[in-house]
Amino acid sequence: MQAYNSKPHYALLDGLRGVAALLVVWYHVFEGFQFAGNKPVIDFINHGYLAVDFFFILSGFVVGYAYDSRWGKTLTTGGFFRRRLIRLQPMVCMGALIGAVSFLLTGMERWDGSHATLGLTLLAFVCGCLMLPALPGMPREVRGNGEMFPLNGPCWSLFFEYIGNIVYALIIRRLSTRLLSLLTVALCCTLTWFAVTDQSGYGSIGVGWTVDSMNMLGGSLRMLCPFTAGVLLSRVFKPFNNVRGAFWISTAVLLALFHVPYINSSYALGGIFHTLSLNGVFESVCIVAIFPLIVWLAASGKTTDAASTRICRFLGDISYPLYIVHYPLMYAFYRWLIKTKQYTLQETWYVALAVVVGSIVLAWLCLKLYDVPVRKWLAKVWH
Repeated sequence: MQAYNSKPHYALLDGLRGVAALLVVWYHVFEGFQFAGNKPVIDFINHGYLAVDFFFILSGFVVGYAYDSRWGKTLTTGGFFRRRLIRLQPMVCMGALIGAVSFLLTGMERWDGSHATLGLTLLAFVCGCLMLPALPGMPREVRGNGEMFPLNGPCWSLFFEYIGNIVYALIIRRLSTRLLSLLTVALCCTLTWFAVTDQSGYGSIGVGWTVDSMNMLGGSLRMLCPFTAGVLLSRVFKPFNNVRGAFWISTAVLLALFHVPYINSSYALGGIFHTLSLNGVFESVCIVAIFPLIVWLAASGKTTDAASTRICRFLGDISYPLYIVHYPLMYAFYRWLIKTKQYTLQETWYVALAVVVGSIVLAWLCLKLYDVPVRKWLAKVWH
């Protein structure tokens, strides 16, 4: 840990956030093979979507740790919202812009082969900047795949992140630790029910990216459960003693969990537990048990040399920009896969590698040339 604004800074959590962002990019490469080849399941890193749930528990821990003790002293509700907007919104707008440019460069072609208009594309860009989700089938849902944010699909999780921050400021931060514990247990039970009974019908908990009743419920649970658990962890956290290699252990566990193959087994039970999905059981165990332990372990460790400190700082710095900017490049990659009818890494590794490296470089450029300067300027002028 390092000193920062009089409170220790958890460098290893920054590093893990970067690791999770890289795994999301890797997951989306294989999602492309599944999407373009119309395969029933993703061939590799099958549970990479759980990185979103890991992001939410990290977010809850960091928000609770940074702000819980400041309410009524140096922080107001308006001040909290202002800080979160400054932190999140510049890259939301940049992601929408890169998504719009990517869509324009591909001729504004929808997935069904038809074409959107320039006016609708610009409207989708503005709504993306304002975090206004599109309903499936409405004109500004320009790609035609039902995405909440059609120019930059992963922004759905930022939509729920904003909701989580609002709920935290208005409700969660006011709860006693006892009440917060009860709320967390209730949310964990509800999420487990949603996953193990396969309420989504997808065979997984990978929901929240589109606007319908099931996705809104699932997305809300995916955010509220780990986010609330993260806030609770920040309150009760006491570090393990003599932890060595916490970053590498945590990284190895995440890699192992995300690469577990899809578990295609379910059993009919009847009643409110009409179906038992073993894949849902695995997802639930990850979110409600293993992820909190990983956060606890990583928060207990520290960087031990200059190299590990730089690695964690770099990974933490690019994590959010990488998550936001990589998917517009993936859209182009997916379209190329469909047109060339190539659906495996063996056939396309050089293009996949270029997309991954290009995403990292683009994220770093956005961070240094745009995100950091804009946030500094906003913090200066928006008191």
